[in-house]
Amino acid sequence: MVKDTTLYKHTNNLINQTSPYLLQHAHNPVNWYAWGDEALKKAKAENKLLLISIGYSACHWCHVMEHESFENEEVAKIMNDNFICIKVDREERPDIDQIYMNAVQLITGRGGWPLNCFALPTGEPFYGGTYFQKDQWIQILNNVANEYKVAPQNVVDYATKLTAGIKTSEMLPIVKDKAPFSMNVLEAGVSKIKKQFDYVEGGGANAPKFPMPNNYEFLLQYYYHTKDKEILDIVELTLDKMAFGGIYDQIGGGFARYSTDKYWKAPHFEKMLYDNGQLVSLYAQAYQLTKKPLYKHVVYQTLKYIEREMTAKNGAFYSSLDADSEGEEGKFYVWSKEELEAVLKEYFEFAKEYYSINSAGKWEGHYILLRKKDNVKIAKLFNISETEVVAKIEKINALLLKERSNRIRPGLDDKTLTSWNALMLKGYVDAYSVFGDEAFLKAALKNAHFIVNTQVRKDGGLNHNYKNGVSNLDGYLEDYSFTTEAFIALYQATFDEKWLQHSQQLTDYAIAHFYDSETGFFFFTSNNAKGLVARKMELTDNVIPASNSSMAKSLFLLGELYYNKDYTKKSKQMLKNIEAQIPQYISGYSNWGILMLNNVKPFYELAISGKKAHEKRKEFNQNYIPNKLLVGSIKESNLPLLEMKEVNGSTMIYVCYNKACQLPVEKVSEALLQIK
Repeated sequence: MVKDTTLYKHTNNLINQTSPYLLQHAHNPVNWYAWGDEALKKAKAENKLLLISIGYSACHWCHVMEHESFENEEVAKIMNDNFICIKVDREERPDIDQIYMNAVQLITGRGGWPLNCFALPTGEPFYGGTYFQKDQWIQILNNVANEYKVAPQNVVDYATKLTAGIKTSEMLPIVKDKAPFSMNVLEAGVSKIKKQFDYVEGGGANAPKFPMPNNYEFLLQYYYHTKDKEILDIVELTLDKMAFGGIYDQIGGGFARYSTDKYWKAPHFEKMLYDNGQLVSLYAQAYQLTKKPLYKHVVYQTLKYIEREMTAKNGAFYSSLDADSEGEEGKFYVWSKEELEAVLKEYFEFAKEYYSINSAGKWEGHYILLRKKDNVKIAKLFNISETEVVAKIEKINALLLKERSNRIRPGLDDKTLTSWNALMLKGYVDAYSVFGDEAFLKAALKNAHFIVNTQVRKDGGLNHNYKNGVSNLDGYLEDYSFTTEAFIALYQATFDEKWLQHSQQLTDYAIAHFYDSETGFFFFTSNNAKGLVARKMELTDNVIPASNSSMAKSLFLLGELYYNKDYTKKSKQMLKNIEAQIPQYISGYSNWGILMLNNVKPFYELAISGKKAHEKRKEFNQNYIPNKLLVGSIKESNLPLLEMKEVNGSTMIYVCYNKACQLPVEKVSEALLQIK
């Protein structure tokens, strides 16, 4: 489709891209290119440096730098005269982002977005930073351009050294040690968490505070195995405080990306799919263990938000909502006292107390809705029942949500990313497993079918992106690992073996195209990838788990399911390679920590065979048992864990551990006694 550009003074090469972030820059006076052969060939032909600017649609400071510098014709002229300027959506191209983020971190000791990196025409970086104010940016542009004209060899030499550093940084050698895994490693790491924890507000001791869902999923499992009450208290305090804070959209559901303060009060208002997918899983599991109504409320309200605002008709999930609307961060979400009074009328006094319309909620002249009192305290304060509290707040939320829907909305990044969809898919599966709500399973299946039917290629590989019928970027390791984990979870929720078959097929493809036998890890990019100065490995868990730790967990589970020794061997080798890192900084290795627990503690296969297999599955899921695989069938199955299991007459449960099964039982309560 040819786009009408006559309405704009400037139109550049980004006009034909699908990424909302790139399209935001399509009418800048900067002659932007997308990453690709055209830009790289032009740089080499003209011997011009590359200026690689990386950000994402929901990034507040990316918008600020665009407005100050990239929309300015004076600045654009300097950029166009001296550089081939490339705009990158970090969410579509995490492979490029990894390389240039690594470069800037090596140069400056820190990173973030917007990310601006200068590189040779070959792509080798030599200088960069994050956000620059306009005058700073002009000075840097002139200095870099002048240095390349006056002393090009100095620039080339530095770029060569820096690129060598990028290739070797974050790489770990293969470890030959065959010693068994030990809980001592995890205990050492957890002891450090206890020292760094905020025992008043939850989370880490310093601001800003990120939710870090994988950290708390690990701690929940650690508590399950150790019964260390302090750890459970840490998790519950954090989950409670986040659910009560401004980081959580109290009336609409869903979490913002992080809190700018240590109280979870004032968020950076962007909402990311990957956070909310993982947090749904975390709160569902926390409910499964604690049965706290607050956690169920968070799951249901957040999934309502995902359904309402982040789901396409084909079942795919969108990527994010911007922090800004009408040029102001958070404007869509905050309220004046006068607005609240006008909308809520007789409900205002109740909402004032419930949502802290006082100094606690005051922020930049408006109010962020947040909670300081639980339903029990509110009920006592107003001398009503907790049921009445819930009914009143549902009415209040409906009124405010309706009023908010009339505001100018934050920008929606409506591209679909396979890896992030898989995280949200698993969130839906976990919610279904815990709460048994068929609507959650329906949404999960619809998304899973979208991935299989649209994102899996004929060669068995995955594509990373999708928008408007276009799916054209080769998948990264995170696409394979997160999708595999989601499909294994979906099998356990449905006992439909096709999801295991898809998991195995994706894993085998990843081994063929991403695995590095020299280190025992997987590269982030496929061996088909072209044009990058380095192939990186993602080993450290962050806001999203590392793709290698996710793949190692999938290999562990598939090894158990299929009795596949190669999968198991690869998983153990990856964990052995990372073992020494875990006690130093377990927050950066929490997903590895979950895999470590599964290796040092008993891990059970619960095989259910017979007509009531689904009823027994649902009964099992009333209990928090993280160290298990659920397999089942109402008819004969060739799955190794179900072969030769009785299918006639009664529905039987087999508790198996370390390739041996105990005597079958009929009742879930009896099976639970066999799990130590």
